[in-house]
Amino acid sequence: QVQLVESGGDFVQPGGSLRLSCAASGIVLRLNQMGWFRQAPGKQRQLVADIQRSGTTTYIGSVKGRFTISRDDAKNTVYLQMTNLKPEDTAVYYCNKAYDPQFDWGQGTQVTVSS
Repeated sequence: QVQLVESGGDFVQPGGSLRLSCAASGIVLRLNQMGWFRQAPGKQRQLVADIQRSGTTTYIGSVKGRFTISRDDAKNTVYLQMTNLKPEDTAVYYCNKAYDPQFDWGQGTQVTVSS
C-alpha cells in the first residue's frame, strides 16, 4: 500500500523560507514523476512543481525562482524548498504523482504566510 506523508509546513512571515518533505512507502519515488500540489481555501488543488524520473524539474510561473523541488533517492523522499514566501502561497501542500493515475492523497501540510 502506498503511503505519502508530508511534513514541514508552518506559519511564516512574508519573505520567509520553509522546506517541505514528502516521505513515501510502498513506492519508489525515483521511478515516478512526482509533484507538489497546493490547495488554498475555496480553490482547486493545483500542481506547483514536479520532478521527472530524470531529475528534470518544472514549476508554475508564480513560484519559479522561489521554489525548488528535489529528490533524495536514498531516503525515498521528495522535498520542496520554498523561499521568499508570499501570502498567496498560503495553502495545504501535498505530494503525489504529477499526473493521473495518482495515489491516495496524504494529509498534507499547512503553510501559512502572514505578517
